[in-house]
Amino acid sequence: MKTMKPGNRRKFLLTAGLGSAGAAALVVAGGKKAASAGKIAEAQAQPSGYHASEHIKKYYETTKV
Repeated sequence: MKTMKPGNRRKFLLTAGLGSAGAAALVVAGGKKAASAGKIAEAQAQPSGYHASEHIKKYYETTKV
């Protein structure tokens, strides 16, 4: 089995840690923009307040005595 020098192992671990932290930062930064745009579009598409949809009407029918 080949042995590694401590310096090489440290450089590898440092590079891997910085690379994954950078990738995570890009995902978070890009995800916030996409998520906020999706939430705005979803909020505009759905009506606010009470609305009697078909499944609510069916529920009301089942509760009649």
